[in-house]
Amino acid sequence: MTLESQLAAELDEMSEAGTRKSIPVLQSPQGPVVDIEGRGEVICLCSNDYLGLAADPAVVAAATDGLQRYGAGTASVRFICGKFEPHVQLENDLADFLHTGAALSYVSCWNANAALLDALCDVPAAIFSDRLNHASIIDGMRLSRPAHKAVFEHSDMQDLRRVLEEAPPVERRLIVTDGVFSMEGDLALMPELADLAAEFDATLIVDDSHGIGVVGEAGRGVMERFDLLGREDIVLTGTLGKALGGAAGGFVAGSRALCDVLEQRSRAQLFSNGLPPSVACGARAAVGALRDDPSRLAQLHENVNHMRAALTEQGLEPLEGESAIVPIIVGKTSDAIRASQMLLEHGVYVTGFGYPVVPEGTARIRIQLSAALEPAQIDLAAEAIGAVGRELGLS
Repeated sequence: MTLESQLAAELDEMSEAGTRKSIPVLQSPQGPVVDIEGRGEVICLCSNDYLGLAADPAVVAAATDGLQRYGAGTASVRFICGKFEPHVQLENDLADFLHTGAALSYVSCWNANAALLDALCDVPAAIFSDRLNHASIIDGMRLSRPAHKAVFEHSDMQDLRRVLEEAPPVERRLIVTDGVFSMEGDLALMPELADLAAEFDATLIVDDSHGIGVVGEAGRGVMERFDLLGREDIVLTGTLGKALGGAAGGFVAGSRALCDVLEQRSRAQLFSNGLPPSVACGARAAVGALRDDPSRLAQLHENVNHMRAALTEQGLEPLEGESAIVPIIVGKTSDAIRASQMLLEHGVYVTGFGYPVVPEGTARIRIQLSAALEPAQIDLAAEAIGAVGRELGLS
């Protein structure tokens, strides 16, 4: 059987099982309402544009100005052709906002996670990873080939202690976790993780892609939420593709020495072009908007509370959490995809997630809130979700 026929058979199996994803084509900017090809305008509840900055005029204007001033891209890696002024400005702003010594940008947080873990495993190292960590952490751990690795049960501090105690002697220990777990919407147990890291002389690495711009009094993420800002033994990674403008890019934020070493020898810096300067300009404007305008964050939190209350009134039981992610467990992957398709017919764009993105039997629809949503849009969406939930026997 040829490769083409094997792949065609695999796609047919997905279609028959009802698990093949249909990916709509957007004909508008990202926002609370998007225009989908062949369907028209729908309420969008599946975007990571938590603060409504993806199409914000000031962010777009900054990116446009950056495109005109600095061109379409870097055309090489920074150690060959240099880094651009917007990179330095953005990295300084991120470090200042997150209370770290420095920050270093990458073309994605996936690259940032992989680069960080690989660079820190240049000596015999052990990585300890939460079972529900993002795929970029999982793949980064595999590619970094540490001397030892262990997966502990989700937010189970006793299990983390166990794997730390059972690990062989190494020069470097790395505990890695999401700050906000993207499929659950729950927060990492940061104080307990920080205490264990200190006890076992480990560095704590936190991917706070879904927390920065969402969690904490000023949107500085889980570090702010748990009063851990400025800790030198904690390293942050994050994305510019969610709350911070939604374009692209990621970063590592930590000590100056760490970021300098990563700039010198992390493979994603040495062998991959830098973030397009226009994207860095737009992201910098988004960081400024978050820093200078707390009303967006307050509106986001209000919208999250509104949606949770409206879903409860519909007889649904979303998973608990402090983030802007509101998951509703459906069960089977095919039912999650069917629920997503039915909601689209109701004019609500919500994505269904199933295996292998989440464990078998825990498929869900994941609702994500934005500060840009109007109360009437939230009410309409909640009514549609309730109607679909009743049809599928979820309420």
